[in-house]
Amino acid sequence: MQPEYRAKVSLRNPVHFCALGFGSGLIPLMPGTFGSAAAMPLVVLCALFGDVTYIVLTLVASVVGIYLCGKTAEDMGVHDHGSIVWDEVAGILITFIFVPLSFSSLVAGFVLFRVFDILKPWPIGPIDKTLQGGAGIMLDDIVAGMMACACLHVLLFLAVF
Repeated sequence: MQPEYRAKVSLRNPVHFCALGFGSGLIPLMPGTFGSAAAMPLVVLCALFGDVTYIVLTLVASVVGIYLCGKTAEDMGVHDHGSIVWDEVAGILITFIFVPLSFSSLVAGFVLFRVFDILKPWPIGPIDKTLQGGAGIMLDDIVAGMMACACLHVLLFLAVF
């Protein structure tokens, strides 16, 4: 992260800490991938509490993320700075809704989410380009998570792993 932006955020601020993916977004190379990776233990932890709790926590992460990302972007003075990765956290959580977790399903879901998030196929790309603020930061990753989740369920149905 450039020094002028680093001075505007603090890991001591709980909003920034979460929006920066518990600090993982500050990794200069591929912050979105590291933010997604930082969310993987959260996926496993949330799954231990069952499907209903998992969905509630995922909804909370998605809705609260609108504020977290919007406020941090505002504090930085930059819309959707690469270090803001809470949207990846929410997207990864969405990816694994109703997915039985195993090493192979975790790897497949992670890869699928990253592919959708990086390539931004329709409708992700237009969402990313047109919406502003916290909702704009969050929504493209929410849709990427939904698309990755759908693909992961197809793979499970086909018994690929």
